[in-house]
Amino acid sequence: MSAETIPSGPRSGSPLSKAELAARVAADIEPGSYVNLGIGLPTLVADHLPGDSGITLHTENGLLGMGPSPEPADADPELINAGKIPVTELPGASYFHQADSFAMMRGGHIDVCVLGAFQVSTAGDLANWSTGRPGAVPAVGGAMDLAVGARRSVVMMTLLTKDGRPKLVPECTLPLTGVGCVSRIYSDVAVIDVGPGVPGGGDARVVETYGITHGELEELLGLRLG
Repeated sequence: MSAETIPSGPRSGSPLSKAELAARVAADIEPGSYVNLGIGLPTLVADHLPGDSGITLHTENGLLGMGPSPEPADADPELINAGKIPVTELPGASYFHQADSFAMMRGGHIDVCVLGAFQVSTAGDLANWSTGRPGAVPAVGGAMDLAVGARRSVVMMTLLTKDGRPKLVPECTLPLTGVGCVSRIYSDVAVIDVGPGVPGGGDARVVETYGITHGELEELLGLRLG
């Protein structure tokens, strides 16, 4: 998932960097949670979790107890996450068959999953496995299982595509990963609650913005937001 920040526009301030966005997501994860970080941008969250948080990271290729990213010289090519990125293990980490890993996801044993996305609808629908381009190789992975199996699913992404189109949309046009499964979007310019659980019954509610006003955000997305 691209982590490019949005182009300059009629706004003040700056959007969050990739590291700042990862830290913002990490700050919202409850201590003691079991968490799966999706491929791409969400993997950066591992580097911003406090050492005493008691948070246990799960990766669907069969590791529980994943730690932060290794120094390049210490990377073990056989110790990787589901995105084939080198990771570390914390004391007490365990390895298991992929079938057991998916049983954890489908059985409701993951508290939070942080996924990337190509599109998220204001109703919380998620599209994150196909760009819809002709000839592209579909690669849904474990996202469908995570999106509906985790107790809480959130998205970490840039708010616009590389060519400036909003990823938060009234209705997804790309193939869906899950329906009504996303509760919060963390992006470079705003944190936005979506889905059926939004307080007040609205479809989408702005929690906070970075370098952009509420009105500018609505204009950028072409949406009315609470």
